[in-house]
Amino acid sequence: MDFAATIDASRNLVRVRFAGAVTAPAMEAAAARLEALLPAMKPGFTTFTDFGGVESMDLDCVPHLTRIMDLCRTHGIGLVVRLLPAPDKDLGIKLLSIVHYRGKVKMVTVETLAEAERVLA
Repeated sequence: MDFAATIDASRNLVRVRFAGAVTAPAMEAAAARLEALLPAMKPGFTTFTDFGGVESMDLDCVPHLTRIMDLCRTHGIGLVVRLLPAPDKDLGIKLLSIVHYRGKVKMVTVETLAEAERVLA
């Protein structure tokens, strides 16, 4: 799996990218990385998560993915922008978001990077 996470403190923005075959150990490491980054964010922060390059995601990733969502909620996330280029690439993420963000976080799903950048502007 290819994973990257960066923060832009001036924009109160976390950028996350997943690509390739996502495994549970890799998702666990991603959760730990994000847990270390989130304290730098202010309440109301935005997360852009790019799932565009994901080829597959193991079902065992769910606990780690939901941990990421719960950490973001705990740190006061305000907006989630997700890049999911095709409906069949959703991987259950929309449903997990509804449950773990509890309807209190605005979510926008886009199909292209250009569309994501417009939403983030």
